[in-house]
Amino acid sequence: MDQLDGMRLLVRVVERRSFSAAASDLGLARSSATTGLKQLEQRLGARLLQRTTRHVTPTLEGEIYYRRCKAILAEIEDAEAALAGDEVRGLLRVDVHGPMARLFILPRLPAFLERHPALTLYIGEGDRFVDIVREGYDCVIRGGEIADSDMIVRRLGLAREATFASPAYLERHGTPRAPDDLQGHVMIGFASSRTGQVLPLEFTVAGELRSLTLPCRVTVSNSETYAALARLGFGLMQAPRHRYEEDVAAGVLAEVLPDYPPSPMPISVLYPKSRQLSPRVRVFIDWLVGVLAPMF
Repeated sequence: MDQLDGMRLLVRVVERRSFSAAASDLGLARSSATTGLKQLEQRLGARLLQRTTRHVTPTLEGEIYYRRCKAILAEIEDAEAALAGDEVRGLLRVDVHGPMARLFILPRLPAFLERHPALTLYIGEGDRFVDIVREGYDCVIRGGEIADSDMIVRRLGLAREATFASPAYLERHGTPRAPDDLQGHVMIGFASSRTGQVLPLEFTVAGELRSLTLPCRVTVSNSETYAALARLGFGLMQAPRHRYEEDVAAGVLAEVLPDYPPSPMPISVLYPKSRQLSPRVRVFIDWLVGVLAPMF
């Protein structure tokens, strides 16, 4: 393993906190990764990593070397990208909320990959906030307010939200005409991935936002389950309007209180603060802005 490959391996091990995960990311056998790091430590004459049965963490020397290596590798990648023009290469790992990926990103992805044939893409999806560095992602796309983030946050737009319920639910409970009519109604609880607390319903009344928590028999933390329960008549839910336009058109869900909408949901892309943004991340984020910003 040459010097640059050793540096790349160290950076990945430190960020992933795992030899196995780092080896998988780089297409190496775990034994090769272990041997490569031992050779690097021997060449430098310093111990770079502390190994336990569960985690791998950098020593003080390892942390200093990791930061220098990351800056050097970013400079090399940027220099190679400048010579190659628009051609960027390598593996880009992104995490995005699943429905957003399927609605907005995947249909337009072939054109992006055709423009960058040397780029490969790994897409993770989920509702939770991932640890970008430790889990090995280059960037994540998320909806909602981003509070106290140590990441760089770039706003892509605002998604309009709406209140929905199934026709069967409205037949049982009645169709409210204003938020004051919600006495006797129930909602499906949705637990925040940050706090674990059930999020209240929101309504804009006379230009001001009003929060309201209704009784809920079922609370979930997954948006797909949330929508499935709404279709089955378990209660009111609030979600981005664009995700359920087909349900409304098919009569599976109905929009409730359209004149009192929730606050719009910010859509943002987050990526780690670093000395220099990777070219493959830069072209992807620029593409995202072009694709998503006009839709929100």
